[in-house]
Amino acid sequence: MQLTQKENGLLDDMIESEKLCIEKYKKHSDAAIDGQLKGLFSNLSDLETKHLQSLDSIKSGTVPSVQSGSKAAMPSFQSVYSPAPSQDKSTDMFLCSDALSGEKHVSHLYDTGIFEFRDENVRNVLNHIQKEEQQHGKMIYDYMSANNMYC
Repeated sequence: MQLTQKENGLLDDMIESEKLCIEKYKKHSDAAIDGQLKGLFSNLSDLETKHLQSLDSIKSGTVPSVQSGSKAAMPSFQSVYSPAPSQDKSTDMFLCSDALSGEKHVSHLYDTGIFEFRDENVRNVLNHIQKEEQQHGKMIYDYMSANNMYC
C-alpha cells in the first residue's frame, strides 16, 4: 500500500499523539491518588499502546484487521471522594481533566483522518480506533462523575 504525502503526515501526527497519550497515562497513573484512577490510567496506557501498534503497521504498509464482535465492558467506579473539596480530590481531578482533554484532541485527529485516507480498510481501522478513544473519554467522564468532579 502506497500512502500519499498527506496520509503520511496525518499518520505521523496520530503516532505522536498516541505516544504522548501513552506517556501521559503512565505518568498520570504514578501521580494519581485513588487506586481506581491509577488502574484506569494504567489500562488506558495499554490500550493506547495497541493503537500505536496499529498505526505503525499502517505506516509500514500493512493494514491490521479490525476486531469486531463484543465490546469490552466499561468499568464502573465507586465514589471515593465526597462532594467537599480536598487536596487529593483536586489532584485527581486535574489529572482527569487533562486526560479527557487529550482524548478529545486525539479523537478529532482520527475524525480528520477518516475523511482523508483513500484506502477503505485504513479508514475502518481509524474509525475503530476513534470509537475506542471515545470510550476512553467515557471512562474518564464516568470516574469524574462518580466522584463529583464533572461540572
